[in-house]
Amino acid sequence: MNKFFLKNKLTFIVGGAGTIGKEIVKLFASAESKIIILDINKQVSKDLISKLDKVNVIFEYFDCSSKNIEKNFIKILNKYNCPDIFINCSYPLTKNWNQTSFSKISKKILDENIILHLNSYAWLAKLVAEKMKQKKISGSIIQFGSIYGVLGQDLTVYKNTKMTANMPYSIIKGGIINLTRQMASFYGKNNIRINTICPGGIKEQVPGVKKTQEKNFIKNYSNKVPLGRLADSQEISYSALFLASEASSYITGLTLMVDGGWSVI
Repeated sequence: MNKFFLKNKLTFIVGGAGTIGKEIVKLFASAESKIIILDINKQVSKDLISKLDKVNVIFEYFDCSSKNIEKNFIKILNKYNCPDIFINCSYPLTKNWNQTSFSKISKKILDENIILHLNSYAWLAKLVAEKMKQKKISGSIIQFGSIYGVLGQDLTVYKNTKMTANMPYSIIKGGIINLTRQMASFYGKNNIRINTICPGGIKEQVPGVKKTQEKNFIKNYSNKVPLGRLADSQEISYSALFLASEASSYITGLTLMVDGGWSVI
């Protein structure tokens, strides 16, 4: 069981104040990792840290949409040193995310979202991997994809809802997944492991809007999944602990589907 503990391990979590990120922070804190939350949401992060009594968790403001993303990230690397574990579960999106359906999207919106989401994931992972290589750290990098980076969207789950297909999301998540495979191949000789977690539907606020998921969507989605429900964000965090720990020391380049069986049908 000691293989699952992260004592003396430094973890960076980009998006650590998000739906999944908060659960990863709590779980990794219980595994005794030192954690740096990289997020734009200072208040949520501080509230989270306050509940983790006597735990070594630190917040650093970090904006994935900044033009100085590389410069800002390198400053954090220099301040805290290279992490043993790097997790990116951020969900950067533009203000016009609700216009990303095939019928509404413009090339500008497509470009902006790919640059913001896919490129930030790719460049941060590359910077960390190179730092791990330089410091000779046998590290673990965990990216977050989606079932829709592997499969096309099932439009039947949007029946009787206001939800629609999304053009850039599958491009972004598919790119992240294959980037992981390429990086795993390239950095394997340095004993740096890179894996992708692909969650299915999660009970949460709808990204880009201030509302929760529609009841019809929850019903439609649950009827499609063999386990008959959406995931709880805490359930996703356990897979991150496994891939971060020595328990997965011979796993790299993996696309881990955490989807209640959605992808088997």
